[in-house]
Amino acid sequence: MRTQIDLTPLYRSVVGFDRLAGLLEAATKADAPNGYPPYNIETVGDNAYRIELAVAGFKPEELAVDVKENVLTVVGHKSANDDAKRYLHRGLAARNFERRFQLADYVVVTDANLADGLLTLSLRRELPESLKPRRIEIATAAPAAPAIEGDAKAA
Repeated sequence: MRTQIDLTPLYRSVVGFDRLAGLLEAATKADAPNGYPPYNIETVGDNAYRIELAVAGFKPEELAVDVKENVLTVVGHKSANDDAKRYLHRGLAARNFERRFQLADYVVVTDANLADGLLTLSLRRELPESLKPRRIEIATAAPAAPAIEGDAKAA
């Protein structure tokens, strides 16, 4: 049983956090995931991440990786060529799937690799130069040159 959370007070008291509130609201309304395909998310550096999906039996042409509006979508569409096969037991899942991941701002997918039944996606947070910390040099005023007394009398 899911409990519905009312985020109305949050909308009334914060400005500029509407995207965060929208993510929280979407997370509470989302249906329970089916768990297929299983996946891992790991951090491999300060600004680098890796997602591994277990997609055994899928060929590269049966998989699609798309990013649109900070949503990473991995779709697997298994072609139906099992008509000639007669299984006594079928334990390997070979069904279509769609798995979505919400990406933070400035996170980009840099690489996708399929090996040994694992689809590995490499991600990196690439902050624009304007958002990176920088040091501002502090200038000091040059001391004023001392006045020469002889020049003042000559004038």
